[in-house]
Amino acid sequence: MTDTATLNPPLSRSLKTETHAAHEALDNSIMAAQPFASRERYARFLRMQHQFHRDIHAIYRDQRIADLLPDLRARCRLADLEADLADLDLQADAQDAVEPGEDLATRLGWLYVAEGSNLGAAFLIKAAAKLGLNEVFGARHLSGAPEGRGLHWKRFQQALDAADLDDAGQARAIAGAVAAFKRVQALADRAFAA
Repeated sequence: MTDTATLNPPLSRSLKTETHAAHEALDNSIMAAQPFASRERYARFLRMQHQFHRDIHAIYRDQRIADLLPDLRARCRLADLEADLADLDLQADAQDAVEPGEDLATRLGWLYVAEGSNLGAAFLIKAAAKLGLNEVFGARHLSGAPEGRGLHWKRFQQALDAADLDDAGQARAIAGAVAAFKRVQALADRAFAA
C-alpha cells in the first residue's frame, strides 16, 4: 500500500516547497532596500504593504475560505495599514489594484503569501521599534496575534490542508502564491526604485 501523504503532500507543504525561491528572492530584495533605515524608507514599505493588502482585501471576505478558517476576517490587516498610514500622515499610493480572481485555490495561494508575511513580521516589528513605531502607532500591521504568531500560523496551515484540493487545485494554489510573490516583488521594486 502506498502512503498517499508521500505522493500528495499537504497543501501547506507544497506551497512552502514550490514558492521557496520566490519567497527568498523577495525577502532578500526587501531587506536590501533597507526599509527600516529611516522613516522615509519605512513609508515606502508601508505603502507597498497597503497596496498588496488592498489587492487581496476581497479574499478576507470569501465565505468559502471563512468556512475553513473561521477567524479569516479578523486576520485582515488592511484597516491596520490604513491606521499606520494615518499615524505617519501618509497617503496611500494611487495604483491600480491587481485582482487575484475568484477561484478558491488561487485565492488560497494569495492568502498564503499574506499570512506568511505576518509570521515573518516578528523580526520587522523589532526593527520598526528603532524608528519609534510599535503595535499602537505606525506599525500595527506588524503586530502578532493574541495567541502568538506560531499558533496563528499553525491554524492557517491546518485550514489550508483541510481545503483538500485535488492535483489541479494544488497547482492553481501554487500558481496563485507565485503570482502573489511576483506582485509584492513588483510593488517593492516600484517603492524602492528612487
